[in-house]
Formats: sequence, C-alpha cells, structure tokens
Amino acid sequence: MKVREIANAAEVSADTVRFYTREGLLNPQRNPDNNYQLFDAEDLRRLRFARKARQLGFSLPEIRDIMAQADDHHSPCPMVRNVFEQRLTEVERQIDELQQLRDRMRTALRAWQAMPDGNPDGHTICRLIEHWDDAEEGRE
Repeated sequence: MKVREIANAAEVSADTVRFYTREGLLNPQRNPDNNYQLFDAEDLRRLRFARKARQLGFSLPEIRDIMAQADDHHSPCPMVRNVFEQRLTEVERQIDELQQLRDRMRTALRAWQAMPDGNPDGHTICRLIEHWDDAEEGRE
C-alpha cells in the first residue's frame, strides 16, 4: 500500500502516516522502481493501534514503549494498565480543577452584573477582577 492507501484504510491523514513513519512506528519498504514507500498489513495494524492508543490519551513515547515491548514478545498490558490508571487519576484531577474554575467564573459573572464599570484611576486596573470576590462575600 502507498501512503494514501494505508491512510484511507486506517482512517487517518497521509500526514499522520508520514509522522508515524518518521517516528519509527511504521517500517515501510521502498519500491526500487520509483522509491515510493510501500506499507504492508503489519504497518496497517500498527497504525490502527497507534490511532486507538492516541484516542485513549497515550503519548507517542508511551505508544513507542508499548510497541517495543510487544515487538520483544513481552506483554505490554501491565504497563498499559498502570499508565492508564495514572492518566485517569490526572484527568479526573484536571476535571475537578476545571469544574472549580467554572464555578468561580459563574460566581464572578453574577457579581459583575451588579458592579459598575470603572475607569483606571491609579488605584485600580479593572474593578471587576479586583473586587469580584468582595461582592460575593457581602452576600454570605
């Protein structure tokens, strides 16, 4: 298969195929007649695997490690589980932080509805930001 053919088969862009080839995840042969890269079924399997791993949040170095372990006939599954559990914990922490940020933003927006606009006077830059939490504290 040529670049476009393997890209279509794996449902990725040709640039993705070229990227993974440069990164050493795919090992195409060269056609001696025209020097085109030719990919085989193993390259397609690896490309589909890399796409799925990326969809699950694995990084390129992690995918490379997973493939290297499999290439050495060692099961990468324990490493995959460990990395994934750590990643899930980190994603859940980020979600919590984003939910807290969303709550602060909603609180600030409610407070700003009642606050007048102000001009910088040498003592303030933007009263909305500087005093949004003061307005909320007065409501409690």
